[in-house]
Amino acid sequence: MIAGRFARVLSWLTARDFLLGLLSASERKTCWQLAELAGHLRPSRMQRLLREAAWDAEQVRDDLRALVTVQLRHPDAVLIVDETGFVKKGSGSAGVQRQYSGTAGRIENCQVAVFLSYATPRARVLIDRRLYLPTSWTDDPARCQAAGVPESIGFDTKPALARQMIASALAAGVAVGFVTGDECYGRDPQLRAFLQEQQVGYVLAVARNQHTRIDTHLKERVDVTERWLSAQAWQRYACGQGSKGPRFYDWAWVHIHDDAPGVHSLLIRRNRKGELAFYLTWTPHPVPLSALITAAGMRWCVEESFQICKGQVGLDHYQCRGWTPWHRFTILAMLAMAILTLLAAQTPTTTTALIALTVPETRRIINAVLTRPADLTLIQHWSAWRRHHQARARASHYKHRHQLESTWSSHNP
Repeated sequence: MIAGRFARVLSWLTARDFLLGLLSASERKTCWQLAELAGHLRPSRMQRLLREAAWDAEQVRDDLRALVTVQLRHPDAVLIVDETGFVKKGSGSAGVQRQYSGTAGRIENCQVAVFLSYATPRARVLIDRRLYLPTSWTDDPARCQAAGVPESIGFDTKPALARQMIASALAAGVAVGFVTGDECYGRDPQLRAFLQEQQVGYVLAVARNQHTRIDTHLKERVDVTERWLSAQAWQRYACGQGSKGPRFYDWAWVHIHDDAPGVHSLLIRRNRKGELAFYLTWTPHPVPLSALITAAGMRWCVEESFQICKGQVGLDHYQCRGWTPWHRFTILAMLAMAILTLLAAQTPTTTTALIALTVPETRRIINAVLTRPADLTLIQHWSAWRRHHQARARASHYKHRHQLESTWSSHNP
């Protein structure tokens, strides 16, 4: 698929070995480990692929995005924007500084990157990324030059990086129903205005102190709006499947007055403990409440994608510091992850006694075939055995969850 993106055959063969290494069962996936798995005597070929070889990571990104959107095309597809952190030592890695990392849950010395995910009911795949450069970097040209940051790269906020990726995806013909993201992106008026211009609906989380105009005169905080809602304003819906069954919440839907075209509204989510979450929503035409709730529920998918991509194909295992190597490593890791996800999504499950094929299980099967004589009967047996026990565990979780929901409903009519 991507062979034509490499100027030399040796570079393509090295990239193939690189991808196979990312798909392998190796605990770590640095250039040293990948070179050893490929049978290379030294890591120099792998390192040269990331640093100096003639190929464009953004063209490979385009190929990845086209593959995913064709294979998973769905009328209810959602684009999800979110960032993740990569904890690093030292100060030489592009974009590194002490900043908040959601991965670590605290302020760490780390790099932060914004990712774009394409999500459908069948699967979700990371299709683009942008490395965030703080002002401590963009205000220091010498530091940027040492890390190989192009001179054309200036400071962009995380919502601005998200806007760039969404614009690129839409220009490439990616069709989606909604864009969703957390509070970092929901509070940015430029991102919301851009999506309205593109006629793309959004369901973006906002903080409780976000101000909206519920009627033609009053602009108030969204948490104040919740206080005057009656009990009849709340409806219980599931916003998707969780690890323990459907995720049920109470939802309230309030119209927002805005002179701009389209349907503006505030969506409020309440869990069983009474904790609230708020979303600003917009659609070019009226849609049912269930469509907005489904889009809101999709946002959590990107956290799962980060976790699996780091755990299965080593998205955070790189040891390169430069701008170009970072972008090359991450796009190859995302491509490896897309291969696993698409293979799992395209394998039908014909019985309820088995759960659907997962990404980790797909990787295990691939490695079982590649690393020892292909006794397919034994491989299929172990795959079915694991999935059978996972199906029993899921059924038990669902039963317990149903009992809790019934008890909650009886006490909260």
